[in-house]
Amino acid sequence: MAFVREREAVLVLEDGELFRGRAVGSHGTVIGEVCFNTAMSGYQEVLTDPSYRGQLVAMTFPQIGNYGVNRFDDQSARVQVAGFVMREISERASSWRATGTLQDYLSGAGVVAADGIDTRRLTLRLRERGVCRGVLSTEGIGIDEAVEMACGWSYGERDFVKEVTCREPYAWEMHPASEDPWRQEESEGLRAEGRRVGGEGRSPLRLAAFDFGVKYATLRLLRRAGFTVRVVPASTKPEEILASGVDAVFLSNGPGDPAALSSLHQTVRALVGRKPIFGICLGHQLLAFALGGRTFKLKFGHRGANHPVADLMTRQVKITSQNHGYAVDPESLPPQVRVREVSLNDGTCEAMVHEELPIFSVQYHPEAAPGPNDGLGWFSIFRKMAESGRPLDAQGGS
Repeated sequence: MAFVREREAVLVLEDGELFRGRAVGSHGTVIGEVCFNTAMSGYQEVLTDPSYRGQLVAMTFPQIGNYGVNRFDDQSARVQVAGFVMREISERASSWRATGTLQDYLSGAGVVAADGIDTRRLTLRLRERGVCRGVLSTEGIGIDEAVEMACGWSYGERDFVKEVTCREPYAWEMHPASEDPWRQEESEGLRAEGRRVGGEGRSPLRLAAFDFGVKYATLRLLRRAGFTVRVVPASTKPEEILASGVDAVFLSNGPGDPAALSSLHQTVRALVGRKPIFGICLGHQLLAFALGGRTFKLKFGHRGANHPVADLMTRQVKITSQNHGYAVDPESLPPQVRVREVSLNDGTCEAMVHEELPIFSVQYHPEAAPGPNDGLGWFSIFRKMAESGRPLDAQGGS
């Protein structure tokens, strides 16, 4: 099939800076917070990660899409990004796992996307002046109109969690793509993954997983760690969780400004001290608020698959996958909450543990979808903590 680039696309930032490219997805105009991701691969996971809701994501790697797309790499039931920007989209899908091309995937999902964008210039602008609002359009929009649209939109004031959370509770059994032609090979990989995170052959514990924008890979790993996972909507009352008799609580990743989610702060606060808790990304930030802390907005965020993180207790360094625009302020945390890991890029908090309660959380995405699997050990640590009901350091560290 011929690869046709027949429409122009423009990206206009809130200050009027213009980037021209070619439309390679759906036709339309979208508004969002413009950010960049430095991962060389994992674009399908990025597209379907609910944490990217409301964002126009620019990939910094020069060519995106070379291994195509497949059903198994989706991290949610739909594409979540507001729009997608690349330097060059690959014409071919070269992987044996591929079921289609990235361009067909974007068009079929109704995603406004562009290639031909000077992503180097865009990334330098975002690093120097910070993330900003922008408009991506294939409809011949004027710069002044685009600037007005961007300036009239706010990322921080919108409750994106309501848009991505499940509507009803459900039990997580398996990945929706389990019937793929290569299921047998992938199942072998998951069994090996289960042995690594420490859940194989053990009696399952009952887990309530709050869906603030949870990823499929996270739920899969919680199952492999030995939990019977029941996913619950973000609006679920703490009384319902406690009455259900679960053994532990998981707080998932998700989109938006954590400071604006006051009702979720209260929900988590009501569970502190009642059940063992593990939080990831947004869950980590909400847990900080529940414990009396606060967050701040990063200049351009951490988004990529090669972020180094240092464990202050073991002195080990992990390479991690990250996707967040906010960070926990260590100075705001109470004395009994200790920063366990820090970013080696900017020193921000990457993990915290409660010294008196079975509670810990990490800022990055340890499920490695996409990215390195250095953080997989946290899932087995959570299992051990949920079994014993003791604080993390009483488990012998990580």
